[in-house]
Amino acid sequence: MTNLHNINIERSVLSSILFNPATFEDVAAVLRGKDFYLPSHRYIYEAMEVCEREDLPIDEEFIKKKLNQQGRFDEDAMLEILSTNPLPATKAYIEEIREKSIKRELVQLTSDIKEIAVEKDLPSSEVVDLVQQKLYQITQESGSKEFRESPEMTHSAIAHIHEMKKRGNSGVVGVDSGFAEINRLTAGFGEGDLVIVAARPAMGKTAFCLNLAQNALDRGRGVAIFSLEMPAEQLMLRMLSAKTSIPLQKLKVGDMGDDQWSRLTSAADEMSKKKFFVDDNGSVDIHKVRAKLRKLKSQHPEISMAIIDYLQLMTSAGNRDRHIEVSDISRGLKLLARELNIPIIALSQLNRGLEARSDKRPMLSDLRESGAIEQDADMILFVYRDDVYRMREEKEKEQKARTEGKEYKSNFFEKPEELAEVIVGKNRNGPVGVANLVFQKACTRFVDGGGGRVPVEVIYNDANMDFKEAKISMPSL
Repeated sequence: MTNLHNINIERSVLSSILFNPATFEDVAAVLRGKDFYLPSHRYIYEAMEVCEREDLPIDEEFIKKKLNQQGRFDEDAMLEILSTNPLPATKAYIEEIREKSIKRELVQLTSDIKEIAVEKDLPSSEVVDLVQQKLYQITQESGSKEFRESPEMTHSAIAHIHEMKKRGNSGVVGVDSGFAEINRLTAGFGEGDLVIVAARPAMGKTAFCLNLAQNALDRGRGVAIFSLEMPAEQLMLRMLSAKTSIPLQKLKVGDMGDDQWSRLTSAADEMSKKKFFVDDNGSVDIHKVRAKLRKLKSQHPEISMAIIDYLQLMTSAGNRDRHIEVSDISRGLKLLARELNIPIIALSQLNRGLEARSDKRPMLSDLRESGAIEQDADMILFVYRDDVYRMREEKEKEQKARTEGKEYKSNFFEKPEELAEVIVGKNRNGPVGVANLVFQKACTRFVDGGGGRVPVEVIYNDANMDFKEAKISMPSL
């Protein structure tokens, strides 16, 4: 099994760091302590990491001091490293150490597979998921960790504060929603957060999440969407409508003037260069979502947000009670968000019971199968537009008048722009409250409620890939 480690290469890399501590940053970007096969080498490298965090010189004396405090100093190993010639270039040797470390982990995985599949006799779906999870962890530089120690956590927290300072105290910690009022309440969507966006039908929850996706894409981030209800082409049409201010109905039928065609071509060309992926297979379970997102994230590390439209259309393993299924799904999504270190935004339906209330603004208790979802979510946003109910009531009154042979004249008229509320019903790391937005119906676009909004042409509209990469090919004009 000598092909699974190379002690001489490990010594050479450690020697290079001691002779030129400036090389440590390049090494640390690839290697972890566990990548070193020899325990004494691993301890020395971890002591180097401690010295780096504490702004101490990475030299023999400080490393020896740190290791003596832990009872781990091996003088013979240190002498062998110091007597080894440093490398003129470390890149190939670093990659060799990492390569052999991965092979050792894969060998260990084969043993683990036998244990969980044969000795523990777990269901095949759980075995496959555990193996995929382990494979993802092995291929990621961060790997999986046990307990995090106080020095590393403190250093990480201070580094986070410095990063926020660099951003100019903007108040946005995670992924920027693109909406000022939502950012004010949420400080953005945090890495590892499960965000639920819930609403009754026709409120615009899909449009809202597509707007979130567009805002992330415009900031250079990657986005993945699982669309269980709508084909990828329809999603792209909606996003192009919102981006170009061309009414969706005109895009659907190609009824556009030269200026609109020009704007559409420009927007399509821009969108085709984004890291945007859609899975529109229409039927996925939590295991498939995990497998596909792990694979996509490993191939495209820039993916920083995933959206699932919508949660109640997902399935779980087995034919169990739906409440248990939803509990498995919501918990699985939360754990996946933590594992991939990205926010996962899941759309959710609401119980129709809220429509019997005089105030139809949603509450946490209105979530379908609410117990598990409410518990697992870090943030719950409700999309609410009062005009949807007002228009419905007017139509019901008009229909009733016709049935009775009476004439009914309504004072309500459908507007191209409607006031909308995004109600932050739960926020694990911040306040709850209401963000006031405006919904531009023709372009299925939410915008901030203040001035400076992008105008839209007035048109009444009832618009309610494996991953396909969003590459748009426009016809010649």
